[in-house]
Amino acid sequence: MSILVDKRKIVTITEPVVKSREPKDCNTLETFSVPKQDLPGPDTPEKLVRTPVDQKPEPQKKVKAKPSRRKVQTKNSPNRKVTDYFPVRRSCRKSKSELEIEEKKRIDELIRTGKEDGLKIDFISGKGRGVIATRDFQRGEYVVEYHGDLIEITDAKKREAVYAQDSSTGCYMYYFQYLNKNYCVDATKESSRLGRLVNHSKTGNCHTKLHNINDVPHLILIASRDITAGEELLYDYGDRSKSSIEAHPWLKH
Repeated sequence: MSILVDKRKIVTITEPVVKSREPKDCNTLETFSVPKQDLPGPDTPEKLVRTPVDQKPEPQKKVKAKPSRRKVQTKNSPNRKVTDYFPVRRSCRKSKSELEIEEKKRIDELIRTGKEDGLKIDFISGKGRGVIATRDFQRGEYVVEYHGDLIEITDAKKREAVYAQDSSTGCYMYYFQYLNKNYCVDATKESSRLGRLVNHSKTGNCHTKLHNINDVPHLILIASRDITAGEELLYDYGDRSKSSIEAHPWLKH
């Protein structure tokens, strides 16, 4: 055994070594060359590095075992939705607003064309002419338009005074208010339109409603309940004046 003595530390070497000619530093690593004839085999490195006595060896880092591929995919994959595996089913049902828009367009077309399907004129005992349904109507369904001349109130009063002079002339004038303005639909003149012939009843199966087309009001009849084929169409005229009841007693019913 050979012992090398230094002023600052003692290093014990169990094998013959050759000192390096470079000056030593207490904080640097000492390098020794080992003779080749003393190597145990060809895989032994030619240089050995020794750690200074006053320097602690670095702690070994713990290497985590790599998780299996299946676990990595499960951890990193996002949450799956049902739609990732099945196609999205879109509802074919239309919203209430869409149905209302379609119904308005349908009524607009019927009013413009004057089409009046599902109705016929018949003679009603004690009343004269009346309108009969030839098909079923559902509650809230458009039935027919009360078609006539749309005039303002001043012109309506003048026409009414003229009609009153002829007892054979019936009264087919309907007064209403639209956008804070009074109007009248005068259907006195004979025509092929059936709305003017619908008779009065306080408990009728129809009611009137204003329908706007390009800011022009139209008076239409809507089914107040389900109407079956063969029923007479009736609605309340709304005239409760004493003079009107005296002239037309059937307004009381």
